[in-house]
Amino acid sequence: MAVERVLSGMRPTGNLHLGHYHGVLKNWTRLQHEHECLFFVADWHALTTHYDTPQVIEESVWEMVIDWLAAGVDPASATVFIQSRVPEHAELHMLLSMITPLGWLERVPTYKDQQEKLSSKDLSTYGFLGYPLLQSADILIYRATQVPVGADQVPHIEFTREIARRFNHIYGREPGFEEKAEAAIKKLGNKKGALYEELRTRYQESGDDDALEAARALIHEQQGLSLGDRERLLGFLEGGGKMILIEPEAVLTPASKMPGLDGQKMSKSYNNTISLRESPDAISKKIRTMPTDPARIRRTDPGDPAKCPVWHLHEVYSDDAKREWVNLSCRSAAIGCIECKQPVIDAVLAELKPIQERAALYAEDPTLVKNIVSDGCDKARRQARETMREVREVMGLSYS
Repeated sequence: MAVERVLSGMRPTGNLHLGHYHGVLKNWTRLQHEHECLFFVADWHALTTHYDTPQVIEESVWEMVIDWLAAGVDPASATVFIQSRVPEHAELHMLLSMITPLGWLERVPTYKDQQEKLSSKDLSTYGFLGYPLLQSADILIYRATQVPVGADQVPHIEFTREIARRFNHIYGREPGFEEKAEAAIKKLGNKKGALYEELRTRYQESGDDDALEAARALIHEQQGLSLGDRERLLGFLEGGGKMILIEPEAVLTPASKMPGLDGQKMSKSYNNTISLRESPDAISKKIRTMPTDPARIRRTDPGDPAKCPVWHLHEVYSDDAKREWVNLSCRSAAIGCIECKQPVIDAVLAELKPIQERAALYAEDPTLVKNIVSDGCDKARRQARETMREVREVMGLSYS
């Protein structure tokens, strides 16, 4: 089977909170055991909106990595690195900009949406307009096959696919491509070469997707093939040229069900968060002072859990029996709001306790964290350099 490679990143713009944990980090810790994963600190992306407050980024980078490690991201299973430590991202971004129509960037749905949401900032910069292309470079340089995103980011992945398609169309027709592809088929051996030809015919003549997948798997299983021959066979299979850049798939991540302290989505912009490393006393105080059903003015007034932000936290942290107890006791005024909140406090503190203990260990040993990131940057850069070697070659920039 083909190697599935997952790429995901996060912008360092402040403390991570429970929304990040439930919406991203728990998914990362699952994926790292299922696929090859690269997780990166998107510090250049942070500059697209925080260019005038770089100190926020600088302060957040290492703290964010500590939060990742504390949440269970395992550097033995995933590559953890910082975007700006792999300058090939910027080189690929620049080279892709040579072939990217301006209209494609202006049509990305989040472009105008974010300008309106962040109207207090001057976002009439190329960096902001071009950040979807930088995101494409981040993905394409590692030949990632899967990119976990929320529904609002799906257009960015489709944009990346279009960029890869355009690049391959322009630069994938190397001189003597078909002859080189035929020579690569012979390297498969008689039996596998014949199978490849059969699968290619089935796909090109009848659009047989099963044949396409089987042929891709056959190619990826061949240990002795050079990277160039592998890509020629993949391109020849689909009737195009050499596949230099891989089209990634968007993998929809489950929407974070972590509500904020006011019942809205947990977000720093709403000032309704619980940070991963917040003290137990601060967390307890925040939850105890949460707003509740406005109809419960007195302790004896019955309430409606559906109108209470605390109930949304019970939906995340409580089991069926506890939720039934809350529902019945609130509606009958058998319990007060403080009694209702205590199980949530206990559950949040229990969830964060091991994370905070691990975070303290990493915070006490910053050299360990920096070594993990340094190793990850080296590993990521080796992969990025391999892609850039080929990109430069097909773009006529590989001078000897």
